Amino acid sequence: MVEIIVASANDGKVREFREMFSSLPVRLSSLRDRWQPVPEIEETGSTFYENAKIKADWVFENSSGIWALADDSGLVVDALDGAPGVYSARFAGENASSDDNNRKLLSLLSDIPGEQRKARFVCTLVLKTAPDRYISSEGTCEGEITFQKSGTAGFGYDPIFQPQGMQVTFAEIDSEKKNQISHRGKALNSLVRELHGFFGSGS
Repeated sequence: MVEIIVASANDGKVREFREMFSSLPVRLSSLRDRWQPVPEIEETGSTFYENAKIKADWVFENSSGIWALADDSGLVVDALDGAPGVYSARFAGENASSDDNNRKLLSLLSDIPGEQRKARFVCTLVLKTAPDRYISSEGTCEGEITFQKSGTAGFGYDPIFQPQGMQVTFAEIDSEKKNQISHRGKALNSLVRELHGFFGSGS
């Protein structure tokens, strides 16, 4: 059984990771399980991969080499040249709420017509298994930004993101359906498949 520390204190995210990894010979713990107070790892990268790698490196180095899994994700809007991108969580300021971020985004797009509101959620996962060995995966979910908030499920930008081919927002569908098409679900599925090959090879 291999121990993996997830570079997150988000209980919901760690629970989701545990469910996805249940078919593998691994045991997952979180930052909260390992450190008190929970460390704040500064994300200084300019890409999702760089930020995920920064978090995985910190956990690996501060746990004497236990495998470390980190993710970074965000919303990329074409009409805003890729913003909010890596700044998705703090788009309206360092202590901004999801409502603040949603309001700012809708305001910036207020004069943008529907056909130009294309966007995608992106998630990058980085698993560090040795000082110089990383396994990574990425998932995306294409869609567009709506003109107003709709739905109460989900979190973040879910109420204003309409997945491609659907007439509802992420905040209007149940979690099971969302996980099938979401950026994080796709990235996790890809990583799990790669790890099955990793453990199957006897590495």
